[in-house]
Amino acid sequence: MMEAPKAGHGPEEAGAHVQRRHLTPNHLAQTIAGALAASLVPVLVALLLSGALLAAFGVDPLAYYGYVVARGVLSPSGLQSTLTHMAPLLLIAASQIVAFRSGVWNLGGDGQFLLGATAAAAAGPALALVLPPWLALALGLALGFAVGALWSLAPALLKAYQGLNEIVTTLMMTFLGVSLANALVKLVFLDPATTVPQTRTLAVADRLPRLFGTTVSSGLLIGLVALVAVHLVLRYTAFGFRLRVTGASTRAAVHAGLDVPRLVIAVFALSAGLAGLAGAVQVLGVEGNMRADWNPAYGLVVVPLVFLARLNGLAAIVFVFLFSVLSIGGESAARRLGVPNDLTLVVAAIVLVTLALAERLQQRRQKRAGA
Repeated sequence: MMEAPKAGHGPEEAGAHVQRRHLTPNHLAQTIAGALAASLVPVLVALLLSGALLAAFGVDPLAYYGYVVARGVLSPSGLQSTLTHMAPLLLIAASQIVAFRSGVWNLGGDGQFLLGATAAAAAGPALALVLPPWLALALGLALGFAVGALWSLAPALLKAYQGLNEIVTTLMMTFLGVSLANALVKLVFLDPATTVPQTRTLAVADRLPRLFGTTVSSGLLIGLVALVAVHLVLRYTAFGFRLRVTGASTRAAVHAGLDVPRLVIAVFALSAGLAGLAGAVQVLGVEGNMRADWNPAYGLVVVPLVFLARLNGLAAIVFVFLFSVLSIGGESAARRLGVPNDLTLVVAAIVLVTLALAERLQQRRQKRAGA
């Protein structure tokens, strides 16, 4: 008979206890095989569906996929572009994992991203003139984080003290933030030396340094460190435990004596700050300036990636990498085959929807097995 978990053990300890009792070489092999099948089969199905769509548009699917892999992974310059493209996506993934794990739906990432980018773009060239490069970059990044965090203050207070739905407030603040960022670029921080509505350009020498003699921005390291740090904090610290308890049940958190309003405000500040930092990293590491009407709309793109990763920071790195490969390689494939670049977004959407459906089916099977 299997021994019951000892008193005082939580669900995680109990689960680990059960796994230790049943972990045999055969069971381990079956588990690994099942995990690989659950991951690879949906991807293969998605590729077949996308291939059928490409063929319907008169595009050779094998040629398209070949160009995606050749440019996104196998080409040295393409791989470097893929890794650089990951930097802001990793920070936005960290932003969303903090919020969703805590039961908060921060869907205002695009507004926070653009305002953080605008602040860094406006301050970067001025700071570079009077400060050492490392200090100017550090202050620019900190400013992007602070502006993103401040932009979430209104939704945070409304959620914490009035119980107002943060989905509505953060989406409304996104529309306002995107418009405000454009207005600031055109009216306040406009570079008078150009006819294009943009801020002053930060010199290449003053931007975030490249890694190991490549073109990969060191923003990649910032994104990786932030995402791993969020993963560790949520899993292994008392603060992370309080956030997870609040996310699981607000009533339980109140019953446990947690200050839920303060935690909600802290979550908003951290989540929005990371989104603002993503914008600063993109400007100070890659773009060099902020152009009016520029909006890569990373905020909503990353939402399905972090949910497919089950809000696990380490797994999110893999999904962000795969999406970046498809983004960079898809642009090259579309250009070479003479098809609209929007077709790449359609292919990416098919892959994400297929993975999401497979995840849902797997959850239903697990529930039936448990029943």
